[in-house]
Amino acid sequence: MTTASIERKNRRVGLIALIVALAMLGLGYAAVPLYDLFCRVTGFGGTTQRATMAQAVEAQKQAKSAGVRTISIRFDANTAVDMPWTFRPRHVTDTVQFGERDMAIFEAKNLSAVPITGTASFNVEPEQAGKYFNKIQCFCFTEQTLKPGEEVAMPVLFYVDPKALDDPNMKHVEQITLSYTFHRTR
Repeated sequence: MTTASIERKNRRVGLIALIVALAMLGLGYAAVPLYDLFCRVTGFGGTTQRATMAQAVEAQKQAKSAGVRTISIRFDANTAVDMPWTFRPRHVTDTVQFGERDMAIFEAKNLSAVPITGTASFNVEPEQAGKYFNKIQCFCFTEQTLKPGEEVAMPVLFYVDPKALDDPNMKHVEQITLSYTFHRTR
């Protein structure tokens, strides 16, 4: 082998290594949004779904034709350690009909002397219920800023998809827990 052919092979190997490294870097940046998309589509890990009002109306029609059945919804509210807010549901449980829209109200108060902005992460338990729990409107879709001492009511408009009634994994589910944790936004 000549020196020129060895240099060509080394350049080729170096170029391939560079392309692989750039591809891995790109996948690293894409991993979070891709995982988020995966969770939202499948309900993996108790991730709830987002729905439009039109989808809610359609689910309500399906529920009426399938017969009315109810399920208990439990509301859980938490704050991160560095979040100087109180945060709680107005009512801890509610009984809702599958397909019917319902509203839960959470109350938050800023206990600090400065404005604080926070965002709420959320999930649903049991995990298999995530793909059937649909939020139409939620405070968790955007950041929330509270002034010092300010107290606000934060509504969540939701429904439980009647398709859950056909899922064998949901057969013995009697209660769904919707849990939020407020985190301080930097």
